[in-house]
Amino acid sequence: MTLLLIIIVLALIFDYINGFHDAANAIATVVATKVLSPFQAVLWAAFFNFLAYWVFGLGVANTVAKTADASQIDLVVILAGVVAAIIWNLITWWQGIPSSSSHTLIGGFAGAAIAHAITVHGFSDYTILQDGVQHTKHWYDIVSWYKAGKDGGMPTGVIIIIAFIVLAPLLGVIMSYLISIWLLNASRKSIVPKLFTIALMILSIWFVYSQIVPFEKIEKPRFENSVFWSVVFESHNIKWFLVAFIILSISTFALVFSSLNLNRADAVLKKMQLLSSAAFSLGHGGNDSQKVMGIIAAAVAVYIKTSGVDILNLPHWLQVILPDDDKGIKGVMPEWIPLACYTAIAVGTLSGGWKIVKTMGSKITKVTSFEGVAAETAGALTLYFTEHFKVPVSTTHTITGSIIGVGLTKRISAVRWGVTVSLLWAWVLTIPVSALLASIVYWILKIFL
Repeated sequence: MTLLLIIIVLALIFDYINGFHDAANAIATVVATKVLSPFQAVLWAAFFNFLAYWVFGLGVANTVAKTADASQIDLVVILAGVVAAIIWNLITWWQGIPSSSSHTLIGGFAGAAIAHAITVHGFSDYTILQDGVQHTKHWYDIVSWYKAGKDGGMPTGVIIIIAFIVLAPLLGVIMSYLISIWLLNASRKSIVPKLFTIALMILSIWFVYSQIVPFEKIEKPRFENSVFWSVVFESHNIKWFLVAFIILSISTFALVFSSLNLNRADAVLKKMQLLSSAAFSLGHGGNDSQKVMGIIAAAVAVYIKTSGVDILNLPHWLQVILPDDDKGIKGVMPEWIPLACYTAIAVGTLSGGWKIVKTMGSKITKVTSFEGVAAETAGALTLYFTEHFKVPVSTTHTITGSIIGVGLTKRISAVRWGVTVSLLWAWVLTIPVSALLASIVYWILKIFL
């Protein structure tokens, strides 16, 4: 039990570090364009980090919890993964490198699990009994590399997460580039951009409406006596209402953009930056806090397996059940876990992380209010959609790609590619370096535990 409590505390410390390490993702552009002072910006971001508690589900948490086979590892594996992730995060923060806290955690968890498999089984095959059936496993099978999606859904596993090292920033680049081109054309006195904007508004309303969960399908309505408010405040629905609000807000601006003079347009864009940075902070909180929830859930599952304690004999606050779609098991997460995780990341964001703000806010490309709105909106939408598909992407990669995308609308040379290439190297190396570091930490811990 002591080791489990240590892991929970360290996981929350990691969440706090994640907050100040990744604070720049949400606030760099609003600070660079002087929409908010640095102190105001971190307060703004921290508030929306915490607000994500009421918006997002547990899909990403479940994906992270199942990075390694919980039935084949012990608590030392999780402890080593978290310690390695903390070390790597502090090193990259100190060097001002906007690496991915998400991939640090995934790499650490996977690396420690592989080290455990090699320690226990060597490089030989071994058999396990699962649901009464014997299965032959290889040492590397301890990590969930790839699992096909159910009913044609999104596949999961470490390979998918690695793929999004490229796909997340690429989505950010494409989306921010398209948003920028759309708004640039909307600034011209032409009917075609306005017709396109109206069509986009109609399409967005139809799409969001199709995603809304009706009252009959809400498992636990928040307002039993009100169908309307239960639908509005269902967490799944809130996310899609936010998507609609973001798109419709920018669309409204696009419709009147051509009638505004330069100063008036800039003033409106600065106000819109508050909306776009809030949307991104919400996505950041929802995406990154869930990863720590996943680690805590995995730790509890491993503790139950290794100690032989019945889950019903555990204190109520530790009764965590991981969802299993194949067996029709719904997950159970005590309220204190998401509340603690969202609080930790919000407090971490309040602590700043100014070294990385400089890289994100000015070194990649010069950012104006126009570009800030486009980049943050693209980043937020990317995070909302990847969270919907339960993919734990890097908020750092996403916003960096979005900033590059707006830079490309000016000219290719507007992006400082030397800085960008350095960032790419950090991104590529994060998972393997974290995995190697975690395996070393695991072997050291095994001497004493």
